[in-house]
Amino acid sequence: MTTVKQIFEGWKNNIIPSKDLKDEIERVSTHRMSICNNCKHHSKNHKTLRVDAHCTNCGCTLSAKTKCLSCKCPIDKWKEVLSEKEEDEIRDEKSKH
Repeated sequence: MTTVKQIFEGWKNNIIPSKDLKDEIERVSTHRMSICNNCKHHSKNHKTLRVDAHCTNCGCTLSAKTKCLSCKCPIDKWKEVLSEKEEDEIRDEKSKH
């Protein structure tokens, strides 16, 4: 299950990604989006009132969800890259410098 913290992480990485992680975030997101684009739960395969590309299984906006490094697909199409703890440690280390 995606937490509020992970939702925030995904949107932050989507709008203002960390300089140190920007390339990794983009690489991971591109790979994940290629999987999501071929998934039956992608909103493009369903009639929906939402205009954003989203998952009809979990409801997440894909542009943000795929950029959350500590998130995983709820139906196991892709896994997390970092745990929430590892993500916090990276952010804490960066804030010290």
